[in-house]
Amino acid sequence: MATIVVGGQWGDEGKGKIISYLALKDKPDIVARAGVGPNAGHTVTYKGKKYGVRQIPSGFVHEKARLLIGAGVLVNPEVVLKEIKDLNLEGRVGIDYRCGIIEKKHVELDRGSEHLAKQIGSTGTGCGPANVDRAYRKLKQAKDVEELKPYLTDVAKEVNEALDKGLGVLVENSQGFGLSLYYGTYPYVTSKDTTASMACVDIGIGPKKVKDVVVVFKSFPTRVGAGPFPTEMSQEEAERLGIVEYGTVTGRRRRVGYFDFEMAKYACMINSATQIALTCVDYLDKDMKGVRRYEDLSRKVREFIEKLEEETKVPVTIISTGPNLEDTIDLRKEKL
Repeated sequence: MATIVVGGQWGDEGKGKIISYLALKDKPDIVARAGVGPNAGHTVTYKGKKYGVRQIPSGFVHEKARLLIGAGVLVNPEVVLKEIKDLNLEGRVGIDYRCGIIEKKHVELDRGSEHLAKQIGSTGTGCGPANVDRAYRKLKQAKDVEELKPYLTDVAKEVNEALDKGLGVLVENSQGFGLSLYYGTYPYVTSKDTTASMACVDIGIGPKKVKDVVVVFKSFPTRVGAGPFPTEMSQEEAERLGIVEYGTVTGRRRRVGYFDFEMAKYACMINSATQIALTCVDYLDKDMKGVRRYEDLSRKVREFIEKLEEETKVPVTIISTGPNLEDTIDLRKEKL
């Protein structure tokens, strides 16, 4: 059965760290990337090194995992080939032959659009215009790109065959629930849906093959670009709390807000969450940075976790107390 990891806010929740932790801990045979495309970056800090990946699954740190990019994901050949080379992943990566291709014209359209670039706050990576071409049925596919031919595969076939054999499959989605084209803060959203259901479509599995949906929340949600943010705080307040972050892809400063429990409830409902991963609890209490046992968490942090579970009716099973993969409290054995 597959496990899907999705963001519960506006992206930037720390999915890269959670996915990498699960990949190393659970050792799935396949880690498959769903989502929009290279407009979302996942940050992984492992063995003292920091990686920002935009196309390759964050679970690459588990060296025996097959790394797949599903048919629903847009691919920029330059970006994916550079990541394969830089991370030394030759022989491990499979790209679905049906993946849509982002061309230079899509990037130029994205960056030159008054509406997308300036009003919506697009990342400028070409995903929106490429998805327009996909809807018009005139988008080039991975099978049409010579440089990608060594990596082409049928991801849906690979994933389903693995699941039928009882092998482990970890699916990582990108962006966050609040950026869903259908359920997010439209029009300030990405160019497709971002829920667990869409992740199934992206890699080609049916809902009956999903065991767990892990929704990732950050103790203080952040957002890059324009759009509604009901619990947003001032930059001065964010600086006072020591929360100053920049987007992995855009480099833009992230807006910061207080936790929105109503949004969390809705995200858990739409995604059929079975587990919650909570990141950046050290923002709630600076002394909690690097803590690795639940009993060592402060009362303030534990009360926050209890309230989140009470509001969403979903267990908090993974708690991140810092950027390193080791800074993780795993309660799955106790709560599931």
